Amino acid sequence: MKYELSKKYCTENLMKKIMGPNPIKLEEELMQGHKIKKGAVVCDLGSGQGLTSVFLAKEYGFKVYASDLWSDPDENQKFFAEMGLTKNEIIAVKADAENLDFDKNFFDAVVSTDSYNYFGRNEKYLDEKLLPYVKNGGYIYISIPGMKKDCHDNLPKELLLSWTPEQLEYMHDVEYWKNIVSQCKGADVIEVSEMESNDEVWADWLKQENEYAVGDRKSMEAGGGKYLNFIKIVLQKR
Repeated sequence: MKYELSKKYCTENLMKKIMGPNPIKLEEELMQGHKIKKGAVVCDLGSGQGLTSVFLAKEYGFKVYASDLWSDPDENQKFFAEMGLTKNEIIAVKADAENLDFDKNFFDAVVSTDSYNYFGRNEKYLDEKLLPYVKNGGYIYISIPGMKKDCHDNLPKELLLSWTPEQLEYMHDVEYWKNIVSQCKGADVIEVSEMESNDEVWADWLKQENEYAVGDRKSMEAGGGKYLNFIKIVLQKR
């Protein structure tokens, strides 16, 4: 795909804020044909340094709660102001995905880009930890890094150049995620599929000079990318 909306965000300064394969391009693909209404209250769950939250607010007209456990909400709010967004449009929140502190039925939707695999692998997570904060009929859009086929019993040597078996345990295939989300009682599964994004979003990440990107180059330059993909999940709360 052409990633038309992402172009303006792929600047050197903004790309320094990414924490993995280009989340803006991932999010643009994830949101193709989305059903969330303009002006909706949306939780960007696992928002990192807030770049995806800016994208959701500016390009889709949502009121966004940039929710992340590890980033500094004051720094994120300063960044949002620099991007021309007010607190009426976007709010930085320190939030633990396992213990959210919002009113019940608060969000029209939740969007999570490149983070859900860290906390959502428990089949009870959706029903017990996330859906209580989503309105009936609300949507959940998820983009996560995965594997084309689970290979944890025989991990390729290429992947082990950059990641430990414990780190790779966060990554699974489409069938694994279908099984996890199909056990959700409170939402209908709309889609679980492999995304088009992989090579291009990885290329953007590997251009960065931080230690994590440099470390990931070992596996990807050895051909590890052929085992990897990104996965799209869409659910609607009943």
